[in-house]
Amino acid sequence: MKTIDGKARTVSEVLKGKRYGIDFYQREYRWQRKQAKELIDDLSAQFLQSHRPGNSRGAVAQYGNYFLGSIILSERDNQLFIVDGQQRLTTLTLLLLLLHRRQGQRPDRVHLEDLIYSERFGERAFNIAVDDRRAIMTALFSGEVPDTSEASESVQTIVARIQDLDDMLQELGNELDDAALPYFCDWLTEKVYLIEIRAASDEDAYTIFETMNDRGLSLTPLDMLKGYLLANISDVGQRNEAARLWRERIEALRKLGKDEDTDAVKAWLRGRYANSVRERKSGAENRDFERIGTEFHRWTGEHAEALGLRQSEDYFRFVCQDFVFYTRQYERIREASLRTEEGLEPIYHVAAFNFTLQYPLLLAPLEVTDPPEMVTRKLRAVAIFLDILLARRAVNYLSMTFAAMSYAVFLILRDIRGKALGELVPLLMARLDEQGCDFDGTSDKRRNGFAGFALNQWSMRYIKVLLARMTAHLEAASGIHSQTSDYLVEGRGRFEIEHIWANHPERHTDEFPSPAEFAEWRNRFGGLLLLPKTFNAAFGDLPYAEKRLHYVTQNLLARSLHEQCYERHPGFLEYKRNAGLPFEPLPEFRKAQMEARQLLYRKLADQVWDPLQLEREAGLAT
Repeated sequence: MKTIDGKARTVSEVLKGKRYGIDFYQREYRWQRKQAKELIDDLSAQFLQSHRPGNSRGAVAQYGNYFLGSIILSERDNQLFIVDGQQRLTTLTLLLLLLHRRQGQRPDRVHLEDLIYSERFGERAFNIAVDDRRAIMTALFSGEVPDTSEASESVQTIVARIQDLDDMLQELGNELDDAALPYFCDWLTEKVYLIEIRAASDEDAYTIFETMNDRGLSLTPLDMLKGYLLANISDVGQRNEAARLWRERIEALRKLGKDEDTDAVKAWLRGRYANSVRERKSGAENRDFERIGTEFHRWTGEHAEALGLRQSEDYFRFVCQDFVFYTRQYERIREASLRTEEGLEPIYHVAAFNFTLQYPLLLAPLEVTDPPEMVTRKLRAVAIFLDILLARRAVNYLSMTFAAMSYAVFLILRDIRGKALGELVPLLMARLDEQGCDFDGTSDKRRNGFAGFALNQWSMRYIKVLLARMTAHLEAASGIHSQTSDYLVEGRGRFEIEHIWANHPERHTDEFPSPAEFAEWRNRFGGLLLLPKTFNAAFGDLPYAEKRLHYVTQNLLARSLHEQCYERHPGFLEYKRNAGLPFEPLPEFRKAQMEARQLLYRKLADQVWDPLQLEREAGLAT
């Protein structure tokens, strides 16, 4: 080979003033929301481990470093081409673009432009120089979101991922607020590293790529864990059987998507074996929970005794029973999180909140000896608990990010680990009471729960989920076939949040002296519905009196505003009466009706997220 150079470089060093080419046969950008969320979770958790409000900007130099993996480059005709790493670099560029836009023109902003594009001879080119991306990157840099229905796969994926990343930054809320923003930008550009492997030719670069990915050098933690476990099985026949089962399970998990095999092992080991977590203070060391997330192969070897791994038979059992059982359950859980599965609907409900920490929690109480029915009941119990907890956190504007929730998740999974159903449910009920929030607000009284819940940039994602749950519950309880996934569908026919009041403050000057006051009231949760995008486009701008006539053709929550809903719907009327819900037709919709509707939504939410269902669904109450 000619010269091969491998160096650790900061994000700034990798991207500033650079232009990378990508060969035509590997140009598609394919990262999905899951991979983008893992990146944001990892970066934010590492940053928040070091950052404390009040630190000087100079203190960032002492924050912990973060390693983002390797990229492989080749040099050709005085240009660098990406052989491996374009998914990561593209996502990183989109994140930098969002951070650049979010900083605006604040005087302490970190100048990120040079990491996103460079200019030569009056021509602007983005760091990943692909012709069919230039227009979309230019538009996104300017804050535009153009129509991409006829665009290439990469362009459509770029638009979807930047929207996801924007949502994730919003979800971080107070953890990454305006005060922390320049610190995070400094840290991301100067303390996050990639290993840049640079070869002088395509041939050398692809040789490196193949060696790292295809020749069994056990470079991944999963490969190293497999090697460690199999090496400790002395019987050749047992070792071959364990290797066969390992291969079958890994192949099945990989069909779910990228990194699902690794995620399954992390969820299993965290849920069943993590006994410590990093303290919530600056400079604290990673413990079981964090180390399993980054180096579970090494952690397993160091904790072999605690895992019961002493003799060859123990390692054989660990693979052929434990690994097989928990990865099968993980596969089942992941499938239930992607599409509604009968009996496991609560798992889909939790996944709708984009709460990735549910997987170790769901696995924690399961025992290899549990019969299938008991496994399902335990899974339902934990998922119902999480569904209630996340709904309560949403209406109180409490963060649900990995950084905000990992400590609490660890404490819960440690307590419920291996518990029988009769012990599990009371523990989960107690944890709900201890979390310090419900639909009335938080225990410290700094927030007022449902009474103050409204649509904004942070709450938008959760409001769609809450409305979908409430709409589907109302219909199902009234005898109409309905499920949450009907209202969370993407693409054609998708549902969107609809304001009952159109955005015309001049129609409401008798009650609202200013447009700002009108906007605040208009965004209240009680003034929102979930309706097809086509309905919003056709009728969303109409006055309420006219729009209400069209609600009778829509879902039951919308129809309940009109008298016709109360005429020939015995199932709805029976549920309304039995549940004590104050549904009533509303010929007009003013302040008083908004307040009444907000109260109605609160009472309906009490039905959807009733803690007693945890006991009922687990079969412990009538």
